[in-house]
Amino acid sequence: MRDEMKILLLEDLEEDAGLIERSLKKENFQFTSKRIDTEEEFRKGLMEFKPDIVLSDHSLPSFNSIEALKVCNQYNFNGPFILVTGSVSEEFAVMCLKQGADDYVLKSNLSRLPVAINTALAFRKNKIKQQRQQEAIRKQNEELVKINKELDSFVYSISHNLRAPLTSVLGLVNLARLESLTDHQTSLRYFNLIERSIFKLDETLKEILDYSRNSRGVITVGKISAEQLIQDTLEKLKYMEAYQAVQLKTVIEENSLWLGDKYRAEVILMNLLSNAIKYYDCAKDVPTVTVTLKIDINTVTLAVTDNGIGIANEYLPQIYNMFFRATEKSEGSGLGLYITKEIVARLDGTITITSTVGEGTHVLVSIPNAANLGWT
Repeated sequence: MRDEMKILLLEDLEEDAGLIERSLKKENFQFTSKRIDTEEEFRKGLMEFKPDIVLSDHSLPSFNSIEALKVCNQYNFNGPFILVTGSVSEEFAVMCLKQGADDYVLKSNLSRLPVAINTALAFRKNKIKQQRQQEAIRKQNEELVKINKELDSFVYSISHNLRAPLTSVLGLVNLARLESLTDHQTSLRYFNLIERSIFKLDETLKEILDYSRNSRGVITVGKISAEQLIQDTLEKLKYMEAYQAVQLKTVIEENSLWLGDKYRAEVILMNLLSNAIKYYDCAKDVPTVTVTLKIDINTVTLAVTDNGIGIANEYLPQIYNMFFRATEKSEGSGLGLYITKEIVARLDGTITITSTVGEGTHVLVSIPNAANLGWT
């Protein structure tokens, strides 16, 4: 038994509509039909009746099949459109097919209508399948192009980011060998510079790990405490040179349980906070960074606002690019915001950044709360 289909009949003669329906019932077609004969009714029928197939007479008092085909295209109707009419010339039939009709059947030969419908439905089904396959291939190709481009950039830049601090350490070690380090201050200066280079190397390695874990690791859902998340993140940032120079404020509004991926949430917060601290404005009387975390049943919203040096407008479109640095003051790898955006996208969230040079930066991240999504 065929699945019941919905047929929109563009036919002004009730008797002809009856003949069409009888020819289908004779072949055991299961269907519901709606007969209309004006353009207004046809448009309404496409929107409200949502037919699987359109059977159209060619000439009606105020409407015709060519105009009906144009309307179908306007409404992105994907079902078969079959012309069911009186005698027509071969030229006219070909024109209808070129306009998008799937077939035409003469009213004098309605016995061919069931075959025409089955053929058109099979053709459309196969066409939709092919379109989906092509779309899937297109997306895969786009993803491969993106991955290859990022890989090229990743290999080139990471080799520099890893080699630079190592080269610095080796250079300092050689200097230490050449010079007498009996002077305590000279020894201390060398050790501080070596430590700084090691921290840079460690930061880059951590970001590589974050990048890998986000792209390859599964999403792990668990209960997240907003207060603990912020506390743990700040504890890890205390080593930063500018940490003591910035006044940190936190605002937490918890209206719901927060279920999500704690690791990814911490990476997001860590990257945003480290940027806000790193690029503080030493000319300000009170350099400030404010973290606002709001947990609702549907959404978790994280905002990080600072009164730091800000980002120039011309750089804003590029800030999510891998290894991009918007200021000469930057000493990081340029991976932070790229990784952050990738994580937010993996969590089906959004991130927006607004900034004004000399005034500061505002970052807003919104991610779904798994407590309302049935995640486990």
